Amino acid sequence: MAQAASGGGIAPFLPLILLFAGMWFLIIAPQRKRQKAHDKMITELKSGDAIVTSGGIHGTITNVKDDSFVVRIADNVKIELTKQSIGSRTASAE
Repeated sequence: MAQAASGGGIAPFLPLILLFAGMWFLIIAPQRKRQKAHDKMITELKSGDAIVTSGGIHGTITNVKDDSFVVRIADNVKIELTKQSIGSRTASAE
């Protein structure tokens, strides 16, 4: 007597596929959306915008360069930051 083949097809991989789909919709897709919004915010920043760095430093952009910003954090104190170190834009300083 011949035995029928057990399992087969896609059924054994179904839990793995469902796990990946759940991870995509719960973690990866929202993170990509946040990253796109952050990148858009970075490209729209200009001199005079008030910002907060990812390290928590508050300041005002005084100069925009190709890959960095010059930020005034106090009277006569300016620092140069990479564009990716900007955490968020706050209310305008003007």
